[in-house]
Amino acid sequence: MFDGYDSCSEDTSSSSSSEESEEEVAPLPSSLPIIKNNGQVYTYPDGKSGMATCEMCGMVGVRDAFYSKTKRFCSVSCSRSYSSNSKKASILARLQVAGKPPTKKAKVLQKQPLVAKLAAYAQYQATLQNQAKTKAAAVPVEGFSWGNYINSNSFTAAPVTCFKHAPMGTRWGDISEGVRVEVPNTDCSLPTKVFWIAGIVKLAGYNALLRYEGFENDSSLDFWCNVCGSDIHPVGWCATSGKPLVPPRTIQHKYTNWKAFLVKRLTGAKTLPPDFSQKVSESMQYPFKTSMRVEVVDKTHLCRTRVAVVESVIGGRLRLVYEESEDKTDDFWCHMYSPLIHHIGWSRSIGHRFKRSDITKKQDGHFDAPPHLFMKVKEVDAAGEWFKEGMKLEAIDPLNLSAICVATIRKVLADGYLMIGIDGSEAADGSDWFCYHATSPSIFPVGFCEINMIELTPPRGYAKLPFKWFDYLRETDSIAAPVKLFNKEVPNHGFHVGMKLEAVDLMEPRLVCVATVTRIIHRLLRIHFDGWEDEYDQWVDCESPDLYPVGWCQLTGYQLQPPAPQSSRDSQSSSSKQKKKAKSQQYKGHKKMTPLQLKEELLDGEEYSFLQGASDQESNGSASYYIKQEP
Repeated sequence: MFDGYDSCSEDTSSSSSSEESEEEVAPLPSSLPIIKNNGQVYTYPDGKSGMATCEMCGMVGVRDAFYSKTKRFCSVSCSRSYSSNSKKASILARLQVAGKPPTKKAKVLQKQPLVAKLAAYAQYQATLQNQAKTKAAAVPVEGFSWGNYINSNSFTAAPVTCFKHAPMGTRWGDISEGVRVEVPNTDCSLPTKVFWIAGIVKLAGYNALLRYEGFENDSSLDFWCNVCGSDIHPVGWCATSGKPLVPPRTIQHKYTNWKAFLVKRLTGAKTLPPDFSQKVSESMQYPFKTSMRVEVVDKTHLCRTRVAVVESVIGGRLRLVYEESEDKTDDFWCHMYSPLIHHIGWSRSIGHRFKRSDITKKQDGHFDAPPHLFMKVKEVDAAGEWFKEGMKLEAIDPLNLSAICVATIRKVLADGYLMIGIDGSEAADGSDWFCYHATSPSIFPVGFCEINMIELTPPRGYAKLPFKWFDYLRETDSIAAPVKLFNKEVPNHGFHVGMKLEAVDLMEPRLVCVATVTRIIHRLLRIHFDGWEDEYDQWVDCESPDLYPVGWCQLTGYQLQPPAPQSSRDSQSSSSKQKKKAKSQQYKGHKKMTPLQLKEELLDGEEYSFLQGASDQESNGSASYYIKQEP
């Protein structure tokens, strides 16, 4: 891995090196930083080594590291470029009229080497002064930083491997603490961009806390960097790219032979794959394109779908504009793998309600998205025992994702799809029925909440509290949907309580917020939005495409919503009900009051404790965690 530093020989020279004069280069002040050429690392052997300036580009560096016998150029490319300019000067000289004295321009060209040296050094000093002025005048910009947030609170972030739908989610490999990378050296006063090797101290999603090699246990210059960013490279990249490796100024005095130090430290160490940046680029290529037409849930009537057009794609998230929106403001945000979008013709194929567009023909440039782009659902066998209309179950309320409610199957569609209604809250016309697939992780058998100590929201207006399923089934003359028909698979998702992530506020799906996993029930995650009250929490599946690793917004260019500031938290108690009602209306449109917190009434003041670790203990998908149906 380290052999790449010796791949470029110092003896390499251009074809014009033999024509160069033997003019010596005067050494520059020894206080200048060390510089490196083509992967070779150089330092001050005695603190008084001679420095040189490239006569072509003005690069300042150790004289012995320069190319050619006279050490006049920092690289082969500069030597060749200078040779080309020299030839131009020679041609100009030959074009002079015979017998006439050299022109002023010719004299300048003849003195080019010395002028280049003086100009480069003057430019170098001016750059240092400008940098000092810039730093002194710089005003820090207030904003949210994941690094500061995690460091100051000792938080842990969910690993990238938890998010299979995110970039690099399935290709993250062995990236872990201790991996070495090459990154820009910010502890350096050189006017050009230089690099140094750093090791990963801590990972938080895509972000890594890095420490420069040579700092040992000194964390004073530790910094956060997005591993998938453009400024992080595998060890050896500088050697192959001809970039300078320069030790940070703070530790330059620690070693006299930095090359030997790096060889010792990097032997046997891990680094990023050579094609890591290519893999990142490939994983951020999205098949959905603007102007594609899809069918998506109608946010004003959940029971039906409408045609929408892809307006933009950011990190796999789609901004869809309903086709009839003339000013393109009637939109809906979702991920390309969301169960809420389908190919054109899907609604008709399964018997789902569909709002026909007043537009009789496709607008110019719009075209149907190919069916193979959409997330596939598991095939089900509905020939035998299957769901029937009127059966009872428990379901996440699509209009209040913090609640799991008593629900009823209102209609059985084709291909395993079901129309679900929330008991006690349904509109007379059924406009708030919601389509769930039979394998959806958002529907549960009767008794799921009770056995897992989750608060079940009873039908609105139901008088017999605490709610008992046995009594309710008898009173409504209903039967519970068979337990065996529900999806009981629990993947080894890797989430743990307390992990940080970036999550979509599904009540306002254009927003991606700083969030925390506060509870895990098998494959079900309770997502809390940092800085907001618990009533805004949402139940989300562990494989939801609306969850992302820390750093996803930075990587994709999506705007991240930071935790609510203290002033907002203090005012929540007086305005939270109004805010939540507004959020419900904005998300999917249908006017519906938020269910009240019924914990005290249901449990007579007894508090349920969080049940942590249930998902880990029963990851084999067994149905043992469901309560048995009473006869």
